[in-house]
Amino acid sequence: MLLINIMQILEVNTILYIHAIQYITVYLDLYNDNYGNDEDDFMGDEFGQGVDSDEGENYENDIDIIADNQIKKEKYDYENCEGNEENIRITSPYLTKYEKARIIGTRALQISLNAPLTIPIETQNDKSNGKSDYDNYLNNDPLVIAERELYNKSIPFILRRYLPNGSYEDWRLDELIID
Repeated sequence: MLLINIMQILEVNTILYIHAIQYITVYLDLYNDNYGNDEDDFMGDEFGQGVDSDEGENYENDIDIIADNQIKKEKYDYENCEGNEENIRITSPYLTKYEKARIIGTRALQISLNAPLTIPIETQNDKSNGKSDYDNYLNNDPLVIAERELYNKSIPFILRRYLPNGSYEDWRLDELIID
């Protein structure tokens, strides 16, 4: 019984294999693919002019070398941002909830890795100040400290907002309106 089932499965698989090979052969015959000898491979512009092979030697003259510090100056100059028409911003000056979450999370991670704080915090271990252990815990929580720094606008972050055309706008946190 088992031998008969195995033989039936082999016959079905062989028939399927033969049909697949026939289908591929018909497909190749219909579309006449000759892999690389098509007229599609012609590189030229729409007026029928092809690319000359001797132009490839002059490509090294078309390369401009730009220093890294030149790129930073060209993108945005924070000191001279008042009154320039080229620095008109098109995005909203409001900090979104997603940006707020990202900034607080990033800053809290930095604080937990012993980054210097930008605001003073109360660190009193004695119970004479009248605060509970929970209040003292909140004073030392990196998320709470990061949120306080954000509302004081003392975090030295620059927020980069990407635009649909591929460019971006850089905003300092002290320029944004935080709700």
